[in-house]
Amino acid sequence: MDPAEESSSSEETPIVPADTTFTIRRAVDNGHDVHLVLGFIKAIAEYEKLADQVEATIESLTASLFDKDHVANCLLAYEGPNPVGFALYFFNFSTFIGRKGLYLEDLFIQESHRKKGYGKKLLENLAQIATFHNCARMDWVALNWNTNAINFYKNIGASTMDGWTLIRMERRGIEGLAEVANERDANISSFHDDSGEEEDSPIAPQ
Repeated sequence: MDPAEESSSSEETPIVPADTTFTIRRAVDNGHDVHLVLGFIKAIAEYEKLADQVEATIESLTASLFDKDHVANCLLAYEGPNPVGFALYFFNFSTFIGRKGLYLEDLFIQESHRKKGYGKKLLENLAQIATFHNCARMDWVALNWNTNAINFYKNIGASTMDGWTLIRMERRGIEGLAEVANERDANISSFHDDSGEEEDSPIAPQ
C-alpha cells in the first residue's frame, strides 16, 4: 500500500469536503466501481513487483465490498472526472484496548498524480472515518524498501512498529492446519457428562 504520496451510508461515515479539483467518494455497487478497484489493485501490485500474486476477481471483490455482510470498504479518489487512486480498508479489533481499529489494506495514487497531496487527503479522510467509528488506532504496512513512503507516514504522525514481525499463513497452510483439526475432531466426536448423557463435542466448530 506504499504509493500514497511519495511513491455504510453517507450518514454513517463522513467524507472530506471536496475542493475544486479533487474529490473522494465511496465505491458503490454500480457495476463500474468494482472494475476501478480491481484496476488499482493490479496497479499497486505492479508497483510493488507482486503482480503474479493478484488473485482478486470482479466477483470476489463485489462480494467482499458490496454484499450485505461485506468485509471491506473502499474509497475512490478523483481529479476532476478522472479516477486517480483508492483506499481499501476494514475494521479490526484490539484486545489490549478493547476497541475496534481501522486497518488500511491498500492505498494507491497513480504515479502521474502523486506529489499533489492526494495520498494525504485520503489518509485524512480515513482518520475521519476512524474517529467517527471510535477506533482506537489505524494500522497499515509498508514495504521496507519504500523509505519515501515510510518517512511520509512518520511525518503525518504514524510510527513504525519496531520489534514486531508480520506473520502470515497462506491458503494452503490454513487448509493443512484445518485438516489436522478435522482429523482430531473425528476422533473426539462426543463425550459424556456426569449424568451419562451423550453430548456434542465441545470442540466441534460452532
